[in-house]
Amino acid sequence: MVHVIGAGLPRTGTSSMKAALDRIGFAPTYHMFELLSHPEHIPRWEHAVADGPVDWDYVLEGYRAGVDWPFSHFWRELAAAYPRAKVVLNHRDPHRWYRSMSATLFGFLPVLRGETELASTGGGADTRRLMEVVRLQWISLFGHCEHVPDEAEAVAAYERHRAAVIEAVPADRLLVYELGQGWEPLCGFLGAAVPDTPFPHLNETDAMHRVMDDLRRGRPVTAPF
Repeated sequence: MVHVIGAGLPRTGTSSMKAALDRIGFAPTYHMFELLSHPEHIPRWEHAVADGPVDWDYVLEGYRAGVDWPFSHFWRELAAAYPRAKVVLNHRDPHRWYRSMSATLFGFLPVLRGETELASTGGGADTRRLMEVVRLQWISLFGHCEHVPDEAEAVAAYERHRAAVIEAVPADRLLVYELGQGWEPLCGFLGAAVPDTPFPHLNETDAMHRVMDDLRRGRPVTAPF
């Protein structure tokens, strides 16, 4: 049963949010790194993007919360499927978000367009299936995968996503969480005790570079947390 729906886009502090949710009682929390290190989950997400009804209990079996793609891509469907779940929308300055995307995920565009093959680990077919799931989410956000978005295009896509979540989710069910706010807003919103440890601050950029390098070299991906 999902209790917390992370609706923030990748590169908005989702690794830190995953660690925070795990820490305050919502473990395990799903994240893209979870999918990358468990390719056996790919059929679950293929089920989610296929036509027809989606069994979200199957897709997210064993998880109580989720952040980042592919989970956050389905924030609207998950909010409907789990009406008692709270929604947390990570937010950061959209221009800084664009620079972070440029330094990491935008580098995968040639793979999503089929111009570059990732090295095979013996599960190369799984890698291609994973990239197809990601490609569909990329197109949903930016409207295409023909070129790397420039700053104006990317910021507009970010703002559309943020506005859509805020408009669709009732205010008493939604927390817009800005990086650096610490434990209090999150714990107060979710009814959790405030930990006596600092709020997690994980270096997503370094972790993402390691994961991208593993994929390019055909090495098994291990979640960095």
